[in-house]
Amino acid sequence: MSNNHVTRKRFGQHFLNDEGVIHNIVNAISPQKNQTLVEIGPGRGALTLPLLEYGIPMRLIEIDRDLVAWWNDQKQQGVNVDVYDCDVLRFDFNELGSVQEPIKLIGNLPYNISTPLFFHLINFHSIIADMCFMVQKEVALRLAAQPGEKAYNQLSVWLQLHYSVERLFDVPPDAFDPPPKVNSSIIRLQPHATPPVLIQNKIGFHKFIKACFAQKRKTLRNNLKKILSAEKILAVGIDPTRRAETLTIKEFAALYLQLSDG
Repeated sequence: MSNNHVTRKRFGQHFLNDEGVIHNIVNAISPQKNQTLVEIGPGRGALTLPLLEYGIPMRLIEIDRDLVAWWNDQKQQGVNVDVYDCDVLRFDFNELGSVQEPIKLIGNLPYNISTPLFFHLINFHSIIADMCFMVQKEVALRLAAQPGEKAYNQLSVWLQLHYSVERLFDVPPDAFDPPPKVNSSIIRLQPHATPPVLIQNKIGFHKFIKACFAQKRKTLRNNLKKILSAEKILAVGIDPTRRAETLTIKEFAALYLQLSDG
Protein backbone atom coordinates (compact mmCIF):
# COMPACT_ATOMS: atom_id res chain seq x y z
CA MET A 1 0.00 0.00 0.00
CA SER A 2 1.44 3.35 -0.97
CA ASN A 3 0.34 6.84 -0.07
CA ASN A 4 1.98 9.92 -1.54
CA HIS A 5 -0.14 12.32 0.50
CA VAL A 6 1.33 15.81 0.84
CA THR A 7 1.46 17.10 4.43
CA ARG A 8 -0.87 19.95 5.37
CA LYS A 9 0.45 22.53 7.81
CA ARG A 10 -3.03 23.59 8.98
CA PHE A 11 -3.58 20.08 10.39
CA GLY A 12 -0.21 20.08 12.15
CA GLN A 13 0.88 17.03 10.15
CA HIS A 14 4.31 15.49 10.82
CA PHE A 15 4.35 11.89 9.63
CA LEU A 16 6.45 9.32 11.48
CA ASN A 17 8.88 7.49 9.19
CA ASP A 18 11.61 6.00 11.43
CA GLU A 19 11.21 2.20 11.50
CA GLY A 20 13.05 1.81 14.80
CA VAL A 21 10.85 4.38 16.53
CA ILE A 22 7.72 2.84 15.01
CA HIS A 23 8.75 -0.58 16.36
CA ASN A 24 9.30 0.86 19.85
CA ILE A 25 5.91 2.61 19.81
CA VAL A 26 4.07 -0.53 18.69
CA ASN A 27 5.75 -2.43 21.53
CA ALA A 28 4.68 0.31 23.97
CA ILE A 29 1.09 0.07 22.69
CA SER A 30 1.21 -3.70 23.27
CA PRO A 31 -1.93 -4.51 21.23
CA GLN A 32 -4.23 -7.26 22.50
CA LYS A 33 -6.78 -9.08 20.35
CA ASN A 34 -9.69 -8.43 22.70
CA GLN A 35 -9.23 -4.64 22.57
CA THR A 36 -11.06 -1.99 20.60
CA LEU A 37 -8.12 -0.03 19.20
CA VAL A 38 -8.84 3.58 18.18
CA GLU A 39 -6.22 5.67 16.43
CA ILE A 40 -6.44 9.45 16.30
CA GLY A 41 -4.88 10.83 13.12
CA PRO A 42 -3.60 7.67 11.38
CA GLY A 43 -1.99 9.73 8.62
CA ARG A 44 -0.15 7.51 6.15
CA GLY A 45 -0.42 4.47 8.42
CA ALA A 46 3.03 4.40 10.05
CA LEU A 47 1.51 2.91 13.20
CA THR A 48 -1.73 1.60 11.72
CA LEU A 49 -0.22 -0.85 9.27
CA PRO A 50 2.09 -2.69 11.72
CA LEU A 51 -0.74 -2.79 14.29
CA LEU A 52 -3.09 -4.34 11.73
CA GLU A 53 -0.60 -7.22 11.44
CA TYR A 54 -1.77 -8.31 14.91
CA GLY A 55 -5.17 -9.11 13.40
CA ILE A 56 -6.95 -6.40 15.38
CA PRO A 57 -9.68 -4.32 13.69
CA MET A 58 -8.98 -0.62 14.04
CA ARG A 59 -11.15 2.48 14.25
CA LEU A 60 -9.50 5.51 12.65
CA ILE A 61 -10.41 9.14 13.32
CA GLU A 62 -9.11 11.44 10.58
CA ILE A 63 -9.90 15.03 9.60
CA ASP A 64 -7.92 15.20 6.34
CA ARG A 65 -10.40 14.35 3.57
CA ASP A 66 -7.70 13.03 1.22
CA LEU A 67 -6.49 10.60 3.87
CA VAL A 68 -10.06 9.62 4.72
CA ALA A 69 -10.63 8.76 1.05
CA TRP A 70 -7.39 6.76 0.95
CA TRP A 71 -8.26 4.76 4.06
CA ASN A 72 -11.78 4.09 2.79
CA ASP A 73 -10.18 2.78 -0.40
CA GLN A 74 -8.01 0.47 1.72
CA LYS A 75 -11.14 -0.72 3.52
CA GLN A 76 -12.73 -1.55 0.17
CA GLN A 77 -9.64 -3.64 -0.58
CA GLY A 78 -10.11 -5.66 2.61
CA VAL A 79 -8.05 -3.76 5.18
CA ASN A 80 -9.75 -4.19 8.57
CA VAL A 81 -10.47 -0.55 9.45
CA ASP A 82 -13.47 1.68 10.09
CA VAL A 83 -12.87 5.33 9.23
CA TYR A 84 -14.50 8.31 10.96
CA ASP A 85 -14.26 11.53 8.96
CA CYS A 86 -14.43 14.19 11.67
CA ASP A 87 -12.76 16.64 14.02
CA VAL A 88 -11.64 14.59 17.04
CA LEU A 89 -12.26 17.56 19.35
CA ARG A 90 -15.98 17.14 18.62
CA PHE A 91 -16.10 13.37 18.44
CA ASP A 92 -18.34 11.42 20.81
CA PHE A 93 -16.23 8.44 21.90
CA ASN A 94 -19.32 6.81 23.38
CA GLU A 95 -19.95 5.65 19.79
CA LEU A 96 -16.95 3.33 20.07
CA GLY A 97 -16.93 1.98 23.60
CA SER A 98 -18.67 1.52 26.93
CA VAL A 99 -17.82 0.90 30.58
CA GLN A 100 -18.19 -2.84 29.87
CA GLU A 101 -16.12 -2.68 26.66
CA PRO A 102 -13.62 0.18 27.07
CA ILE A 103 -11.45 1.40 24.21
CA LYS A 104 -7.69 1.82 23.86
CA LEU A 105 -6.65 5.14 22.30
CA ILE A 106 -3.41 5.68 20.41
CA GLY A 107 -1.97 8.20 18.01
CA ASN A 108 0.71 10.62 16.91
CA LEU A 109 -1.21 13.71 18.01
CA PRO A 110 -1.00 16.97 16.06
CA TYR A 111 0.79 19.43 18.34
CA ASN A 112 -1.79 22.15 17.75
CA ILE A 113 -4.66 20.16 19.32
CA SER A 114 -3.03 18.06 22.04
CA THR A 115 -3.97 20.20 25.07
CA PRO A 116 -7.65 20.74 24.14
CA LEU A 117 -7.87 17.07 23.16
CA PHE A 118 -6.82 15.90 26.62
CA PHE A 119 -9.47 18.10 28.21
CA HIS A 120 -12.00 16.60 25.76
CA LEU A 121 -10.94 13.01 26.45
CA ILE A 122 -11.42 13.40 30.20
CA ASN A 123 -15.16 13.54 29.47
CA PHE A 124 -14.91 9.89 28.36
CA HIS A 125 -12.49 8.54 30.98
CA SER A 126 -14.98 5.88 32.14
CA ILE A 127 -14.91 4.14 28.73
CA ILE A 128 -11.15 4.40 28.09
CA ALA A 129 -8.98 1.44 29.13
CA ASP A 130 -5.73 3.27 28.47
CA MET A 131 -4.03 5.65 26.04
CA CYS A 132 -0.63 5.72 24.36
CA PHE A 133 0.21 8.92 22.48
CA MET A 134 3.05 10.78 20.86
CA VAL A 135 2.99 14.43 21.91
CA GLN A 136 5.32 17.40 21.98
CA LYS A 137 7.90 16.79 24.74
CA GLU A 138 6.88 20.02 26.47
CA VAL A 139 3.29 18.76 26.68
CA ALA A 140 4.44 15.36 27.99
CA LEU A 141 6.42 17.07 30.76
CA ARG A 142 3.34 19.10 31.66
CA LEU A 143 1.03 16.09 31.77
CA ALA A 144 3.38 14.09 33.99
CA ALA A 145 4.56 17.03 36.15
CA GLN A 146 4.47 16.75 39.93
CA PRO A 147 3.80 19.50 42.50
CA GLY A 148 6.70 21.95 42.70
CA GLU A 149 7.90 21.30 39.15
CA LYS A 150 7.96 24.16 36.67
CA ALA A 151 5.65 22.39 34.18
CA TYR A 152 2.94 21.64 36.78
CA ASN A 153 -0.31 23.40 35.87
CA GLN A 154 -4.09 22.97 35.82
CA LEU A 155 -3.91 20.33 33.06
CA SER A 156 -1.44 18.29 35.16
CA VAL A 157 -3.86 18.34 38.10
CA TRP A 158 -7.02 17.68 36.12
CA LEU A 159 -5.56 14.85 34.06
CA GLN A 160 -3.86 13.18 37.04
CA LEU A 161 -7.17 13.26 38.90
CA HIS A 162 -8.33 10.65 36.37
CA TYR A 163 -5.16 8.96 35.07
CA SER A 164 -1.68 7.90 36.00
CA VAL A 165 0.70 9.45 33.46
CA GLU A 166 4.00 7.87 32.41
CA ARG A 167 6.53 9.37 30.01
CA LEU A 168 8.08 6.38 28.21
CA PHE A 169 10.72 7.75 25.83
CA ASP A 170 11.59 10.71 23.62
CA VAL A 171 11.55 10.90 19.81
CA PRO A 172 13.85 13.27 17.85
CA PRO A 173 12.63 15.56 15.04
CA ASP A 174 14.43 13.56 12.33
CA ALA A 175 12.04 10.64 12.91
CA PHE A 176 9.34 12.63 11.07
CA ASP A 177 8.52 13.95 7.61
CA PRO A 178 8.63 16.92 7.69
CA PRO A 179 10.69 17.18 10.89
CA PRO A 180 9.07 19.37 13.57
CA LYS A 181 11.09 22.05 15.34
CA VAL A 182 10.70 20.34 18.72
CA ASN A 183 11.31 16.97 20.36
CA SER A 184 8.44 14.56 20.98
CA SER A 185 7.66 12.04 23.71
CA ILE A 186 5.65 8.84 23.99
CA ILE A 187 3.33 8.83 26.99
CA ARG A 188 1.01 6.26 28.51
CA LEU A 189 -2.12 7.19 30.47
CA GLN A 190 -4.06 4.63 32.49
CA PRO A 191 -7.20 5.20 34.58
CA HIS A 192 -6.72 5.04 38.34
CA ALA A 193 -8.02 1.84 39.90
CA THR A 194 -8.88 4.05 42.88
CA PRO A 195 -9.14 7.83 42.30
CA PRO A 196 -6.72 9.93 44.40
CA VAL A 197 -9.71 11.94 45.68
CA LEU A 198 -13.49 11.61 45.36
CA ILE A 199 -15.17 14.75 44.03
CA GLN A 200 -18.92 14.85 43.42
CA ASN A 201 -19.07 18.10 41.44
CA LYS A 202 -16.25 17.73 38.94
CA ILE A 203 -17.33 20.72 36.88
CA GLY A 204 -17.11 22.91 39.96
CA PHE A 205 -13.77 21.38 40.93
CA HIS A 206 -12.36 22.05 37.46
CA LYS A 207 -13.41 25.70 37.68
CA PHE A 208 -11.81 25.92 41.12
CA ILE A 209 -8.49 24.52 39.84
CA LYS A 210 -8.53 27.08 37.03
CA ALA A 211 -9.06 29.83 39.60
CA CYS A 212 -6.11 28.58 41.66
CA PHE A 213 -3.85 28.79 38.60
CA ALA A 214 -5.41 32.01 37.23
CA GLN A 215 -2.11 33.85 37.69
CA LYS A 216 0.50 31.17 38.24
CA ARG A 217 3.06 33.35 40.02
CA LYS A 218 0.53 34.71 42.51
CA THR A 219 -0.29 33.14 45.85
CA LEU A 220 -3.45 31.24 46.72
CA ARG A 221 -4.52 34.19 48.85
CA ASN A 222 -4.41 36.48 45.81
CA ASN A 223 -5.92 34.09 43.27
CA LEU A 224 -8.75 32.97 45.57
CA LYS A 225 -9.47 36.19 47.46
CA LYS A 226 -12.91 36.59 45.84
CA ILE A 227 -14.08 33.09 46.73
CA LEU A 228 -12.05 31.78 49.69
CA SER A 229 -10.59 33.70 52.62
CA ALA A 230 -7.07 33.25 53.93
CA GLU A 231 -8.59 31.95 57.17
CA LYS A 232 -10.42 29.16 55.34
CA ILE A 233 -7.24 28.24 53.48
CA LEU A 234 -5.40 28.04 56.80
CA ALA A 235 -8.24 25.95 58.26
CA VAL A 236 -7.17 22.95 56.15
CA GLY A 237 -3.51 23.36 57.06
CA ILE A 238 -2.42 25.12 53.87
CA ASP A 239 -0.34 28.29 53.95
CA PRO A 240 -2.24 30.93 51.89
CA THR A 241 1.09 32.35 50.68
CA ARG A 242 1.78 29.13 48.74
CA ARG A 243 1.31 29.02 44.99
CA ALA A 244 -1.00 26.58 43.20
CA GLU A 245 1.96 24.90 41.52
CA THR A 246 3.05 23.49 44.93
CA LEU A 247 -0.27 21.81 45.85
CA THR A 248 -1.06 18.11 45.58
CA ILE A 249 -4.39 16.91 44.20
CA LYS A 250 -5.51 16.07 47.75
CA GLU A 251 -4.72 19.63 48.87
CA PHE A 252 -6.75 21.08 45.98
CA ALA A 253 -9.63 18.83 47.02
CA ALA A 254 -9.38 19.94 50.66
CA LEU A 255 -9.53 23.59 49.60
CA TYR A 256 -12.46 22.94 47.29
CA LEU A 257 -14.40 21.26 50.09
CA GLN A 258 -13.88 24.39 52.18
CA LEU A 259 -15.44 26.38 49.36
CA SER A 260 -18.31 23.90 49.00
CA ASP A 261 -19.01 23.93 52.74
CA GLY A 262 -19.30 27.60 53.08
